[in-house]
Amino acid sequence: MSTDVVAPPPEARTLPFYRALAKYTRDPIRAFEEAGKQAEGRIVRLNMGPFKPYLVTHPDHVQHVLRGNWSNYVREGMFWDPLTSLFGDGIFSDGAGWQESRKIVQPLFTTRYIDSLTERMASILAEQIEEEIRPGVPFDAFTMVSKIVHPTIVRLFFGDKISREDIAQLVPAYDTAVTSKAIRLVLPFVPEGVPLPGDKAFERSIKTIDEVAYARIREVRRNLDDDQDIVSALCRARKDEPGEAGDRKIRDDLVGMHGASTETSATALTWIWPVLDAHPEIAQLVYEEVDRVVGAGPISPAHLPELRYLRMFLNEMLRLYPVGWILPRKVVADDVIGGVQVRAGSTVVLSPYLTHRLPEFWDRPLEFDPERFDPEREDRRHRYAYFPYGGGPHQCLGPSLFMMEALLLVGGILSRFRPVLGNTTPIVPKLASTLRPNQSVQMTLVPIERS
Repeated sequence: MSTDVVAPPPEARTLPFYRALAKYTRDPIRAFEEAGKQAEGRIVRLNMGPFKPYLVTHPDHVQHVLRGNWSNYVREGMFWDPLTSLFGDGIFSDGAGWQESRKIVQPLFTTRYIDSLTERMASILAEQIEEEIRPGVPFDAFTMVSKIVHPTIVRLFFGDKISREDIAQLVPAYDTAVTSKAIRLVLPFVPEGVPLPGDKAFERSIKTIDEVAYARIREVRRNLDDDQDIVSALCRARKDEPGEAGDRKIRDDLVGMHGASTETSATALTWIWPVLDAHPEIAQLVYEEVDRVVGAGPISPAHLPELRYLRMFLNEMLRLYPVGWILPRKVVADDVIGGVQVRAGSTVVLSPYLTHRLPEFWDRPLEFDPERFDPEREDRRHRYAYFPYGGGPHQCLGPSLFMMEALLLVGGILSRFRPVLGNTTPIVPKLASTLRPNQSVQMTLVPIERS
């Protein structure tokens, strides 16, 4: 009988992350970039004082967390706990609440259903572009995109259940909710009971969101019909759950889907303009394709398959500027990832932002190159070397929706205008729950003169 003792898996190397945070106090994302370079795809722990999460960047390890042993890594703790009052116990939660919501929500996001919305989306976007854009007048790009995206998604998915006045309240409320808790990303060990800057603004935004959401839910439940909008579908699915508990479940799913399909889209679409400005040769190729395919517009669903380079551009933009740039998970039970021991109760931090920059998987990783997504020459890459929409059972339900929306919006604008940025300093990412620009993107749209 063998008496050999099996050695336990090694512990992860610890990086003094607090030093990097102190070095980059005005640009904390640089600290994460530095940690990613030092890790070189290996699992490391980030020493943030009393909090030491595992940084997981190698695609093999990302796959293990998001798919291979996904139920052991739950959406709790860092990032998630501060946002609990926003997303609640629905599609953005975990466990039984998430499973129940997923069964209800997933049928509403099938490719066939999304494709059926293309004509309607193109029509609404054209109306919104006409209504919101003032040629030659400087404006904030995020505000402009939000004013186009929010009403489009609301009208598309929610029918007439939410008014223009409601939309006008929800846009700034969502914006505040996802940015005001940013400081807790780097101070996750500070209890929620200890006030930090942004907490009161967050509470006010939740109050606004709840007032709008609950009013619409109660109205629909009183007059339930066969409408195909999401509010009606959720209310029908929960018709046997009356009262405040049922209202809360509908609210959580409604808020989660609305936030995911509007705030994240608006953030991603805001990055388009500084990226075009920073790469004029690539921008020219985008303009030429839109001119050739769409002409003077209006853009239609028939144009989308031909906007091949624009699609490649958008995929590359999501590689370097993934909106969901950080995806923390809490470890339920001890596990081994890549031969390294991961302890129960700890936090693992996944980051598409860092994984998308790994030299092992990306040639010239910091260079913006849409050609790497050319379907005719695209290199075979690891499934989890590129995951801007997450992965596994928790993968975002709407990547097809986003791409359709992005092609229609960008193609619709560029068929009539050229963007001119007014910023005088470089636009880089800032620390927030989603990957936001560090400053207002000041832009003017100049009409195209056609002969």
